[in-house]
Amino acid sequence: MTETTTTGTDLTPMTAESAYELDRKHVFHSWSAQAQIRPMVITKAEGSYIWDQDDNRLLDFTSQLVFTNLGHQHPRIVRAIQEQAATLCTVAPQHANATRSEAARLIASHTPEGLDRIFFTNGGADANEHAVRMARLHTGRPKVLSAYRSYHGGTQLAINLTGDQRRWANDVGSSGTVHFFGPFAYRSPFHSTSVEEECSRALEHLEQVILFEGADTFAALVLESIPGTAGVLLPPPGYLRGVRELCDRYRILMIVDEVMAGFGRAGRWFAVELDGVVPDLLTFAKGVNSGYVPLGGVAISEPVAATFADRAYPGGLTYSGHPLACAAVVATIRAMEDDRIVEHAAALGEEVFRPRLQHLADRDPWVGEVRGVGAFWAVELVADQDTREPLAAYPGSSPAMAAVVAACKKRGLLPLANVNRIHLVPPLTATASQVSQAIEVLGEALGEARDRS
Repeated sequence: MTETTTTGTDLTPMTAESAYELDRKHVFHSWSAQAQIRPMVITKAEGSYIWDQDDNRLLDFTSQLVFTNLGHQHPRIVRAIQEQAATLCTVAPQHANATRSEAARLIASHTPEGLDRIFFTNGGADANEHAVRMARLHTGRPKVLSAYRSYHGGTQLAINLTGDQRRWANDVGSSGTVHFFGPFAYRSPFHSTSVEEECSRALEHLEQVILFEGADTFAALVLESIPGTAGVLLPPPGYLRGVRELCDRYRILMIVDEVMAGFGRAGRWFAVELDGVVPDLLTFAKGVNSGYVPLGGVAISEPVAATFADRAYPGGLTYSGHPLACAAVVATIRAMEDDRIVEHAAALGEEVFRPRLQHLADRDPWVGEVRGVGAFWAVELVADQDTREPLAAYPGSSPAMAAVVAACKKRGLLPLANVNRIHLVPPLTATASQVSQAIEVLGEALGEARDRS
């Protein structure tokens, strides 16, 4: 199949076969053993769908890497990028320009109260890097707390903040990061028997880590509002408030990572709203402009911003607040406001995802737990519901998981699989019928995979 390209440009139409051959010859893929991968060629995309090299249409319930919040080829975002390119394609970050100013204003209009200053980065990893740098300079303290079940990015400090297995090969023990266990009631590290008990024990554990490591050595605590890659682990009610109280008690800045959960994914503009928490620093990326042009950032509280009022902040990026990326931000946020996308995502969660996934859990022996909010859901797959043995052992996969994914794709669904979980994270613009279809396909795929095992 020939890929669709813009006419009248230097882009050359290319078959999917040629694209694959050149990829294998020249492209070095992230998080991969290069000789062991066969990347799917995506030839075009529209709305909630992508097309592969064989012209199969797949319902994209990955949102790629959970960032196409307004779907593929949204005309309003595409048009904004085109218009910006024709007017002011790029500008150095030390200069002001209208598009960046408006993007910052729009972001600040939705962040929790008091987070009114926006520092733009190229993505989520460097947003977390800079948030920690700001916290260290603001407090004069070196160390940082982060959870084991977490992902904060692939750059040096961000990967050390990360709690999952991708940290191990990159961890040289010099980043000043200290990890703790967050709450996860289904697989409780605290032997809890209720969600309330899990919350209180997790907070007790966190305070013990702070005290034994030395409370006055910590600059910040970095926490995903909802750990996404780790399994869409909704914190128990009151947990984020409890973390906020601990941070205040020990004068530790609270950095909330909203890279994946923010901008409507959780049925709120930011997931911290679910627990009524205002952090000192909030990081974002992905959904802020649906990933159309790379961009991330840090929303900064006034006390932290004041540290750098007469003291230069020692950090910056060549492409900070790039006009094309900011044009995509402006179009994305305005479309979300005009089309009530956040409210739509919340309704999908309560009216479609929750009841239909619970029905699947009630009838399928491989489903251990379903959890989520908005358009942000995970299905925990187990070999045995009583023992809760995962269908794949951490940190890898298994033939059974591979069979589930293959059966989904055969039926026209592209799911996001991670260890023993299927994450269902469609564009926030997905329809109720598309969500229902995806869950029905997943149920059929589970049955087929189980019959083959």
